[in-house]
Amino acid sequence: MSVSFDPSHVETRGKVLQFPASGAATRTLKSGLRKYVTVGALTVVALLISAGAVFWFLSTKSSVQYVTAQVTRGTVARTATTTGTVNPVLTIIVGTYVSGVIQNIFCDYNTHVRAGQVCAKIDPRPYQATLDQYSGQLARDQAILDKDRKDLARYQQLAQQNSIAGQQAEDQAYVVNQDEGTVKLDQALVESATLNLDYTNIVSPVDGTVVSRNVTGGQTVAASFQTPTLFLIATDLKQMEVDTNTSEGDIGGVKIGDKATFTVDAYPQRVFEGVVTQVRQSPNTVQNVVTYDVVIGVNNSDLALVPGMTASTEIIVDQRDNVLRVPDQALRYSPGGLAATGGARAPSGGQQRVFVLRDDKPVAVPVTTGLDDGNFTEIVKGDLQPGDRVITAERSGTAGGQPSAAPTPRL
Repeated sequence: MSVSFDPSHVETRGKVLQFPASGAATRTLKSGLRKYVTVGALTVVALLISAGAVFWFLSTKSSVQYVTAQVTRGTVARTATTTGTVNPVLTIIVGTYVSGVIQNIFCDYNTHVRAGQVCAKIDPRPYQATLDQYSGQLARDQAILDKDRKDLARYQQLAQQNSIAGQQAEDQAYVVNQDEGTVKLDQALVESATLNLDYTNIVSPVDGTVVSRNVTGGQTVAASFQTPTLFLIATDLKQMEVDTNTSEGDIGGVKIGDKATFTVDAYPQRVFEGVVTQVRQSPNTVQNVVTYDVVIGVNNSDLALVPGMTASTEIIVDQRDNVLRVPDQALRYSPGGLAATGGARAPSGGQQRVFVLRDDKPVAVPVTTGLDDGNFTEIVKGDLQPGDRVITAERSGTAGGQPSAAPTPRL
């Protein structure tokens, strides 16, 4: 669509104005229009320049704010984190030496037992019958032995009087020797039958608490190939241990006597304390991951811990008390806005530097670091004092001190 303009015919407020159709008038009108467009463009440019000046002015008013933390004195402890299972220090497996039918059960879960206390009874009648049989054989063979001994004494006397041949006395002595052997065999059978009869009483070998019962009344137990487990008895539930699966990367720093802490799901707000009592050298390999059993002894006098609980454990492999320390973020920070979470972790035990806020200005302070526990790093040497403010991060903010974004200019 094209629009033509006739300078000789202009309508204004309902009236038609006519101009002479001359070239001079046309040039005059076009020149006025160009001037109007030029003035409008200059006005827009002036507004943009003014907005840019405002933006620049506000930007120059912004400043850098520093996030700081105090230098303190305290404990720096490096730990080996692992999981484990709470177990009694000593658990006794109570089984049976003989086979038979369980006649009575006298112990159940959580029963406190004494050494020698009967926990179950196997039907003793078959074993009583065997004992009676062997006892009868013993009595019979003992009577035969007594008779043959008397005959031997008489034969020996007659042989001395030459009333009988000496061979008869010797033959009788041989018979007596056989009888003595038979009696000893019978005595052994009686003793074995007596033991088997006694084994029908399933007794606790120690003082303790029944933590597991694997048998019921009327059940038949067989001891032919492997001794069945009837009860598990913990000797003392007031002394427990945590069997941990410590990785091969941490096992080198763990030693007997190291302190340890752990928590269990049943008491999430309570921290239990213990001491490493064993570092077992037998490896456990599961899916190509090698771990070692580190045993932690713990006092359980209040019986809060129950066998089988899962413990989240931290073994303190190195600890420094009352040392000067700074947060690890302070060692990662460098001017220019490197965030504490974005920098690489500073190595411990070497020359580092931290930035201290003094007179509202960051000042670099060389330090020698020591032990690092993942949260704090020990400062072995450096111009730092407790209470100094070390910089851990920085952020942009206005001159008034509140962080803010740069304002957007409005045209």
